[in-house]
Amino acid sequence: QVQLTESGGESVQAGGSLRLSCAVSVFNINNGCLGWFRQAPGQEREGIAGIVANLNTIYADSVKGRFTISKDSATNTLYLQMNSLKPEDTAMYYCAAADNYRCRFGGPWLRTDVYSHWGQGTQVTVSS
Repeated sequence: QVQLTESGGESVQAGGSLRLSCAVSVFNINNGCLGWFRQAPGQEREGIAGIVANLNTIYADSVKGRFTISKDSATNTLYLQMNSLKPEDTAMYYCAAADNYRCRFGGPWLRTDVYSHWGQGTQVTVSS
């Protein structure tokens, strides 16, 4: 059974940095697509960063230039480096993975309906 486990979320001051990790088991991160999503209270889950097998990436406009998605094949881990954090970045952050037709021949994706495997989330709180 595919498992994704996020870590690295914590409370930081605005302008600070965090690196989130997503340990992936069973699923080979060299294949398919991987993504980071976030959900603030009362809001829908939104895609913020995605990466595919050929290392192409995509970012939401709200994080472009501040966040970087990457993966380490040796440890089967997905990362999200977050710099210049803002209070509006406060949310629960989730990693996701999929290996389907859309991932093999398209993407990267920020759409939640593309992804079939999800982690439980890690909380990021940014104070002003």
